[in-house]
Amino acid sequence: MFSSVLTGTASGLSVTAVAVCMAASLLCGVMLAFVYRKCENPTKSFLMTLAMLPAVVQLIILMVNGNLGVGVAVAGSFSLVRFRSLPGKASDILIIFAAMCLGLATGMGYAVLALTAAVIFSVIYLVLSLTDLLSSDASYRNLRITIPEDLDYVESFDDIFRTYAKKAEQQAVRTINLGTMYQVSYDIRLKDISKEKEMIDAIRVRNGNLPVISSRAATAAAEL
Repeated sequence: MFSSVLTGTASGLSVTAVAVCMAASLLCGVMLAFVYRKCENPTKSFLMTLAMLPAVVQLIILMVNGNLGVGVAVAGSFSLVRFRSLPGKASDILIIFAAMCLGLATGMGYAVLALTAAVIFSVIYLVLSLTDLLSSDASYRNLRITIPEDLDYVESFDDIFRTYAKKAEQQAVRTINLGTMYQVSYDIRLKDISKEKEMIDAIRVRNGNLPVISSRAATAAAEL
């Protein structure tokens, strides 16, 4: 069932076998692009790249006579060209690797295996993305509090955190505004998400109504 459709060398490949592999590559790429568009919010150029990537990798493998080691080395040289101008998300990297793996499979002639793997991957990705199975804990927050230089940040907010948070850990302190203020970062876990505004209002009273930024932990990490 999962045998290769390529039985000859690169000089003796049949048109039918190559066409089958190319069709499987394009189908896998389009499937991944459609699923990724359903689950994320990528650009059109990224989706076009994703749809074509398996076919490109497949052609690279065919051009090196099916030698997987040489094909991977040649494909690795293309990593010098960045596929995005900005750092991608973890999901971007995952979907790119998936597309490359499917291209390797079709390049070796395993068209049925590639299509089967694409379907399984797409179903798993959809289930994990559209359900709360692996969702992050909504109670976690990254809190950044701006305070004047004459306010001791060490214990100034401990009573507030005891009231509204299950856990609060100070992560970083930095000076801002030419050293006239401090920005203190905390990782906290709220007791009650609905009381987040109440907690921020209490902090604003304590820090003289200076800026307070509360964000999900994953979002804050991505901004660093």
